[in-house]
Amino acid sequence: MTLRELRVAIVGAGPAGIYAGNILGNEIAAAGGQVQIDLIESLPAPFGLIRYGVAPDHPRIKGIVNSLHDILDEHSIRLIGNVEVGRDIALDELHERYDAVILATGASRDASLDIPGIDLPGSYGAADFVSWYDGHPDVPRTWPLDAQSVAVIGNGNVALDIARVLAKHAKDMLPTDVPANVYEGLAASAVTDVHVFGRRGPGDVKFTPIELRELGEVPDVDVILHEDDFAAEDAIAASGEKPAGRSNQVKIMLRTFNAWRQRETGSASRRLHLHFHHSPVAVLGETEVTGVRFEKTKLDAAGTLRGTGEFVDYDVQAVYRAVGYFGSPLLDAPFDESRGVIPNEGGRVVADGAPVAGLYATGWIKRGPVGLIGHTKSDALETIQKLIEDASAGRLAPPRESGDVLDLLDERGVEHTSWDGWLALDAHERALGEAEGRERIKVVPREEQVELSRAEVLSVS
Repeated sequence: MTLRELRVAIVGAGPAGIYAGNILGNEIAAAGGQVQIDLIESLPAPFGLIRYGVAPDHPRIKGIVNSLHDILDEHSIRLIGNVEVGRDIALDELHERYDAVILATGASRDASLDIPGIDLPGSYGAADFVSWYDGHPDVPRTWPLDAQSVAVIGNGNVALDIARVLAKHAKDMLPTDVPANVYEGLAASAVTDVHVFGRRGPGDVKFTPIELRELGEVPDVDVILHEDDFAAEDAIAASGEKPAGRSNQVKIMLRTFNAWRQRETGSASRRLHLHFHHSPVAVLGETEVTGVRFEKTKLDAAGTLRGTGEFVDYDVQAVYRAVGYFGSPLLDAPFDESRGVIPNEGGRVVADGAPVAGLYATGWIKRGPVGLIGHTKSDALETIQKLIEDASAGRLAPPRESGDVLDLLDERGVEHTSWDGWLALDAHERALGEAEGRERIKVVPREEQVELSRAEVLSVS
């Protein structure tokens, strides 16, 4: 087999899958070959976590959709949506129809937090809440927002997104693409105080300066800092020390914190409290969440984070854990339960210590939920290079089935969606938004998305 006759399926139409398809097409063309690429997505719409994992009030980050849109709009990659591998079609059936399969299914589950009480009613995972406020079609339409005081455990960008959405007044979300049911839920929210807790100090946070700055720009929300949390940083500043390895981003954030410490607070109707040096010990309550217990922490002389033996309780009625994402297994593919990834070597999927012929991984399901979009591109390039090496060396088995995968899906009655279908759904959402003076309003129900996406197909047939 040569590069001139490759057929490749990519499972997952988020950034990892789309970039992998784009790089694959470019690399094969540069080598003088040809490739047919099918992008298979379980949701009716493309773009993965950019559509369903980025807070509605992040238009700059959502601008990434424009570049992903341009890639798919070239029509060199065929989008097949609303098809779940393992349910609508088996992984083995893809192997029968393609020279290679690339898994780009991401990491959409919450990482666990193993402390007592974490499963009490009123304790939630970040991924579920993010899916709700982003209008994911497979989560409930309502969310319980009857707590006045809420704890968010974590110090990454997702933790700040959740805290900001909880603290923000619903009317300030209207310029975004927030779905109607989410706006209604936020408008009825009882939340007045959001507490964000991190294990380390303000100089070791995992979020970015942009995320931090946005907190200070939320109307009618005071950002509350606690002086005890800054004792170590103040001591460093007083000594004139310059801690090694601190990036400019960290320096910017520390300047922001110090500016906020001079602000007057007390006039806003809602408050967002940032707590540092707090390690969660237990979620409190018998039948529902009534509080959270933390152990205060500090860095020792070697820079190791240690508990102080001092414990403090906070009265809250809900807890959100934002301690990271975790991958989900794909039926019939190897999976590392401890790391939440598909085991691989440079993108080649491995089972029982040996590569699985024609099976590859890219994105978070390959390396874990770390890194930004730039990492996704370089990660995809590594995987694609392995695929091309294998194809050039004759290590890929040619497809045993010559028919189009769409024929099989049609035989099974699977209502698959397409790129043209996405364009129709996109236009519909923009029209909904235009009527309200907004850029778009997301359609949430899966069946409605599918109906709108397939309307043109059905009218032609």
